[in-house]
Amino acid sequence: MRVRKKIKGTLDRPRMTIFKSNRFFYVQVIDDTKHATLVSGSNKEKDLAKIKTKVSDIPKLGDVIGTRLKEKKITRIIFDRNGYKYHGIVKAFADSVRKSGIEF
Repeated sequence: MRVRKKIKGTLDRPRMTIFKSNRFFYVQVIDDTKHATLVSGSNKEKDLAKIKTKVSDIPKLGDVIGTRLKEKKITRIIFDRNGYKYHGIVKAFADSVRKSGIEF
């Protein structure tokens, strides 16, 4: 809740939030003004099930999310790391989204 007080997503710059467990990695891009999810993805989806929650595999999920954002014409986001340290899997994911052309 502390993070939500400081970070607000708008239609111009929606909030990208992540959640990770030992098996799965979830991503949502949210417009907080409308309380709506614009883009989502996880390695729980059928076509992304081969992506493991490891530093070496997570950039593939970042590329997929980057292309989905470009399809929706979203180029700028606010990154909500959801209390996780910007290290390891979270950093690998964020770097791959940046490489796909999305600005944080």
